[in-house]
Amino acid sequence: MTRPMFAYTKKILESVSFDPKLFCKELEKAIKQLLPYELEQLRDWLLSYTKEKPELTYCLNYVEL
Repeated sequence: MTRPMFAYTKKILESVSFDPKLFCKELEKAIKQLLPYELEQLRDWLLSYTKEKPELTYCLNYVEL
């Protein structure tokens, strides 16, 4: 069930990426719910995703890189 949670998290983050504040809020929720190895996957995904959307880069502060 953990894999669908990671996929669901990505889907939510992609859908709220129009609003940086909402994106950060959803990112905080995801960090609390995901397992440690999923957080590593999330970090990798965030690094590549925020390259396309520079307005979201400050949200990376919520995830230890």
